[in-house]
Amino acid sequence: MAVTNDAELRTVYPSPAPRAAQKVLAHLDIHCRNFIALSPFCVLSSSDGNGQADASPRGDPPGFVKVLDDRTLLLPDRPGNNQVDSLQNIVENPGVGLLFFIPGMNETLRVKGRAEITTDPDLLEPLTVGGRPPLSGLKVTVEEAFLHCGRALIRGRLWDADAQIERSSYPSYGQVLADQIAGADAREIDDDELEANRQRLY
Repeated sequence: MAVTNDAELRTVYPSPAPRAAQKVLAHLDIHCRNFIALSPFCVLSSSDGNGQADASPRGDPPGFVKVLDDRTLLLPDRPGNNQVDSLQNIVENPGVGLLFFIPGMNETLRVKGRAEITTDPDLLEPLTVGGRPPLSGLKVTVEEAFLHCGRALIRGRLWDADAQIERSSYPSYGQVLADQIAGADAREIDDDELEANRQRLY
């Protein structure tokens, strides 16, 4: 049976505990700031003008997302495949979500807000890595921020070493694309990716 409204949803799930709402902040407090400073990885969610959603991984040295003030974040955009799905979405619809991870920690930090794309060199220069500033940055005005409990990562055993798969149990990036794209060569793709990872991260 499909659930189509909030009343039906509340027949499946009881009302949340009061602290679930009480923990939601409209700014970044000291704990949010410290979490972001320790985080080397986040997932950026966005959607286009028609509501079609997307999620994109972002990673760099810990603290790569800069806290400009208690309502503003700056997220660097590094070189990639130039498909710019997230950036195109943000041009149409500025609403975004960020989910921050810290390796070894089960809790995550959730941030919601509105983003704009900036190419201001004064803002981007502090985000330089290896002598190269990002191509652009996402300036996010924070509307909500809160710490999310660790149960999902505990259930998924994300940080458990013995839960890691043998990499050979799943095809290489090149092999997957070669199976999906007519005429593509798996070895050529894998060699190109290896070179990009060595030489073109920034």
